Amino acid sequence: MVKQVVAVLFGGRSSEHSISSATAGGVLHAIDRERFTVIPIGITRNGIFVLEEDNPDKFRLDAEKLPEVVDNGTRIIWPEGGDDRTLSVREADGSVRELGEVDVVLPILHGVHGEDGTMQGFLDILGLPYAGGGVLGSAISMDKHFMKIALASAGIAVSPGFTTSEREWAQAADAVRERASQYTLPIFVKPARAGSSVGVSRVSEMSDFDEAMRIALAEDSKVLVEQGISGREVEVGVLEGRNGAPARASLPGEIVLTSRTFYDFEGKYLGGDGVEIVCPAAMTDAETHTLQEVAVAAFEAVDGLGLARVDFFLTPDGPVVNELNTMPGFTPISMFPKCWIASGMTYADLITELIDTALERTEG
Repeated sequence: MVKQVVAVLFGGRSSEHSISSATAGGVLHAIDRERFTVIPIGITRNGIFVLEEDNPDKFRLDAEKLPEVVDNGTRIIWPEGGDDRTLSVREADGSVRELGEVDVVLPILHGVHGEDGTMQGFLDILGLPYAGGGVLGSAISMDKHFMKIALASAGIAVSPGFTTSEREWAQAADAVRERASQYTLPIFVKPARAGSSVGVSRVSEMSDFDEAMRIALAEDSKVLVEQGISGREVEVGVLEGRNGAPARASLPGEIVLTSRTFYDFEGKYLGGDGVEIVCPAAMTDAETHTLQEVAVAAFEAVDGLGLARVDFFLTPDGPVVNELNTMPGFTPISMFPKCWIASGMTYADLITELIDTALERTEG
């Protein structure tokens, strides 16, 4: 059987560089090598595309030393356009060799310049098929302000709050503080265009608000201030439908906070104490069905393709969507794979599904 060539794209310029690199370690370890030949392409923190080692252990998630793509002197040469799908590399010594004709790109990138529609547009221009969200869905979902507008317009409940900016904070900080004080504490302050809980603060006293704004503005010039919601934190994985069928939703998983105040970066990826991931979550069939229905509706509302993880607060009045991620955490310990594993898939199956869905979309 002729193997299909998959270019795995990871790293990137965002603050989530290391998480993307750790995801690459999991994908390189689990991808079906009988079906796929892998070209691992790393993006350094300053945006250089390099040919990486096909070595999963190099990108293992380690709290002591997070994985990273470094400049090894190689440079990826992208196809010239048209029907050309051939990738090449210029080695550190200046010699050039072909890597092969790519069947599909698997961009496991998080954050800006990866999950926000920019990389998707780049691949569209080159005419390279790719897994995951398209330009529009990625761009909408990356910007939490516009994501909430899209979801609310589809009748989906979202967290109450408002959006402010670096300019407004510099010119009218008192007005921003006044608006924030109208909400019941705690409130959350978060960058509009960041993920993995980077730059997010829980504000229990208004005296902490300025520092929360400083932390968020270090990540983005646009900031969301949201009402804290009391409810179970649950997440549902969504996969694009096959052969024209509707999107599919996984069993819900739950984030149980035992001592942390919220699900932060350390709790998500570094095995920090105070949080448990439970999948499937203990709930009624009716609750499961409702969450799955809303997750699929949210996916469709943002023109979702490929995959997404929809994060909810499950309140007595029903589910409230906190956010939607078009390239969710995809390490073997992340919620998205765990939910699909609980739903009957393996981690390797999930990788294959993303690739096959992209190929099917291209052929269709």
